[in-house]
Amino acid sequence: MKEYKVVIPKLGFRNRIQNFEDLLNQYAREGWVVSHIAPNWASVVLERDKNR
Repeated sequence: MKEYKVVIPKLGFRNRIQNFEDLLNQYAREGWVVSHIAPNWASVVLERDKNR
């Protein structure tokens, strides 16, 4: 079974790309995989196996 998480990133105006990359890497270390990124990075849907 899968579980999902919706994240609304607050990236600020400086270093947006680096902050976004850091955010995705942080969740990847926890086992999350990007499922969908909304236009303009408004939200990110992540998924992972619930029974890890």
